[in-house]
Amino acid sequence: MTSTVPNAVQHTDAQPPITMFGPDFPYAYDDYLAHPAGLGQIPATEHGQEVAVIGGGLSGIVAAYELMKMGLKPVVYEADQIGGRLRTVGFDGCDPSLTAEMGAMRFPPSSTALQHYIDLVGLETRAFPNPLAAGTPSTVVDLKGESHYAETVDDLPQVYRDVMHAWNACLEEGADFSDMNQALRERDVPRIREIWAKLVEKLDNQTFYGFLCESEAFKSFRHREIFGQVGFGTGGWDTDFPNSILEILRVVYTEADDHHRGIVGGSQQLPLRLWEREPRKIVHWGLGTSLSSLHEGAPRPAVTRLHRTAGNGITVTDASGDIRTYRAAIFTAQSWMLLSKIDCDDSLFPIDHWTAIERTHYMESSKLFVPVDRPFWLDKDEVTGRDVMSMTLTDRMTRGTYLLDDGPDKPATICLSYTWCDDSLKWLPLSANERMEVMLKSLGEIYPNVDIRKHIIGNPVTVSWENEPYFMGAFKANLPGHYRYQRRLFTHFMQDRLPEDKRGIYLAGDDISWTAGWAEGAVTTALNAVWGVMHQFGGTTDGTNPGPGDLYDEIAPVELPED
Repeated sequence: MTSTVPNAVQHTDAQPPITMFGPDFPYAYDDYLAHPAGLGQIPATEHGQEVAVIGGGLSGIVAAYELMKMGLKPVVYEADQIGGRLRTVGFDGCDPSLTAEMGAMRFPPSSTALQHYIDLVGLETRAFPNPLAAGTPSTVVDLKGESHYAETVDDLPQVYRDVMHAWNACLEEGADFSDMNQALRERDVPRIREIWAKLVEKLDNQTFYGFLCESEAFKSFRHREIFGQVGFGTGGWDTDFPNSILEILRVVYTEADDHHRGIVGGSQQLPLRLWEREPRKIVHWGLGTSLSSLHEGAPRPAVTRLHRTAGNGITVTDASGDIRTYRAAIFTAQSWMLLSKIDCDDSLFPIDHWTAIERTHYMESSKLFVPVDRPFWLDKDEVTGRDVMSMTLTDRMTRGTYLLDDGPDKPATICLSYTWCDDSLKWLPLSANERMEVMLKSLGEIYPNVDIRKHIIGNPVTVSWENEPYFMGAFKANLPGHYRYQRRLFTHFMQDRLPEDKRGIYLAGDDISWTAGWAEGAVTTALNAVWGVMHQFGGTTDGTNPGPGDLYDEIAPVELPED
């Protein structure tokens, strides 16, 4: 297990693998993608029809790629750069192979739809050095000025194991963890729906912290505090304490916080390679066609206005002043853009959907990376025999420090700090160099005999996603009572259920998904939107490979009463 505080269920290779389709909408997107019949087809009379795809992140590029394969002509609009929050950057003056992941950097094996595209474009992955992961040489947990060095969870003091057992007990008692985990693993849809329906009704109004407090296993404040600061999988989760417990259960049920992999060379390669890829199986367009070639190398610029016109058209104005009208459009950008940066007609969506967009809660997140001459942290301390520096979890300003290398004799990178929410806001006013100085001071108190600065070979790179003009936050995280809002957004692709004058524009992206903050949600909502567009244009799926809309009535998310 990679967890500092492991998940409740240990599993073996003999058990079926789990996927991230999750309890809300248990649809096997990986099977849909792998089927030789493909995702569906549209009538030949519709071939070449343009569809606007607003946002060139992973969701937008996946949607555009699949629409192109069906014979439609996606027109991608992107305000910044292809990739969205799959953003890989280099360091000025350093070897180009030395990169930093400013957004998504670690992906669980349960992200099976995402893995389909990773394999499709020929990318490699390797184990990500999370705390106490099998491939992480060592971890230091530093709380309240006291540091503990560990290579496995058994090296930590007993209180950490007590917290682990408390979390396991809390999940079993309050959330039927083992039963749900097994049902997901076996893709037992009736059982998944039975368990989840009860939990949604019971827990929609409950915070993560409140869920812990109601458990006898977590009656100790000290245990709750340690759990918040050290957490499970990727580190401390106290920044998630105000969020809905349903959000956390989705993560642990699907093991989304475990066994992470990183993409060799950087995650942004995935959307960039899809942009350039020339699919072998394609309708209407000739072999050699790619998204890039359909766009003469570059997407359209930022969208500045969206409105409805006669005949229920979706009219798009971009930053160049160009105005085009489409029968269908997919909106994959951050949903708050519809409230601020883009001038929108109220008639685009039903009022209940506008309310859901307005109520969407985003979490802040900041990172800072520095390039170093070599992975010096693997040097051994002459006195203790331990690694001189380790992957570090702390209650100091840095919170999480990750050590990333490509071999003992090559330059490497350190993510000096990765923080969320209030911890991220503390960094917001500081420049990259100011942030680095505070971080080096904090780490110097944990490692007084290690001179990190002498190994730094270039300037730091940093991001605060809440300050990025086209994002305004890192990812969605539902608050208590938000289930109904999320359901409206996720199910928006089923447009036969909407008034005719509210159809034709489809929401997608990871903040529309049930698993926000994970690239899998970007992929699966893109596939939902593709199904919606295909259906709108009179297309159908193969009878042996039903799409998410074909099976909707069997697997639709639990519907809670509004009154």
